[in-house]
Amino acid sequence: MIKSAKLIKVGNSVGIVVPKEVLTLLRAQLGDAVWFVEQPGGVALRAHDPAFMEAMTAAEEIMREDRDILAVLAK
Repeated sequence: MIKSAKLIKVGNSVGIVVPKEVLTLLRAQLGDAVWFVEQPGGVALRAHDPAFMEAMTAAEEIMREDRDILAVLAK
């Protein structure tokens, strides 16, 4: 899908008008934070923090690998 967005003046800043279809795809709504992620060939708009998702993936991997140790520590 290719959609355009309009830049508008918001006080001393610049805002972006995001099409409803894009908000639906992002599962985002008014007030949600979004992240602009630099990628080869451009910038992507994400509804989640990529650094947080990377940390959670690493944590899940550690929990999977060290399940027995974590179970003992939880007692």
